[in-house]
Amino acid sequence: MKLCKTCFSSPWPFMMVTAIAIMTGFVTWLTLGLSQPEPQVQLAVGLIAFIAVEATLIHYVISCMRRHCRHHAKKVDPGRHLSSGA
Repeated sequence: MKLCKTCFSSPWPFMMVTAIAIMTGFVTWLTLGLSQPEPQVQLAVGLIAFIAVEATLIHYVISCMRRHCRHHAKKVDPGRHLSSGA
């Protein structure tokens, strides 16, 4: 099932994922700064952490959107009940 345009048009989930990934990459970069590696190594590991978190969370958000999308679901008749009637 593909994402419908209504679910995919909201930028907020993707902005939140990017903000979380930026914070994670920045904290990784700061933590490596305490151990005094070369600046290129520090930047590379921070960038790898950002990319890994971003990719993982984007995958999670898209799979949740696919699973919970109800825009094309059939309408349920509110008059029907689970019981067969007594």
